[in-house]
Amino acid sequence: MTSELAPVQALRLWHEVALDLVRDEDADLSARQTAILLTVYLEAPPHTVRGLAAQLGVTKPVITRALNTMGALDLVKRRRDEKDRRNVLIQRTVQGSLFLDRLAQKIIGRCSEVGS
Repeated sequence: MTSELAPVQALRLWHEVALDLVRDEDADLSARQTAILLTVYLEAPPHTVRGLAAQLGVTKPVITRALNTMGALDLVKRRRDEKDRRNVLIQRTVQGSLFLDRLAQKIIGRCSEVGS
């Protein structure tokens, strides 16, 4: 596969990965939840509700609802900031790391199929 995808190939890749996510036993996250999760795992900490809301251009309640869902799935956890008790830090978990590793493997696997 070349490093550039045609628009239809990009959409096919997204479609195939989305189908894999719906069909498997992993959590079925929304696009917003996935964006938040990827931000927490791919960008350097610390992450706060306020910071994530500003970065993603959504309200703090939107982030809080997503974190509630992802926390229940053990994909992230929250901890009070010891330096500033008003802040809640969003932290990575082993389960979250494993979830994203499986997602990355699905994307890699589908990339080779789309490019053929």
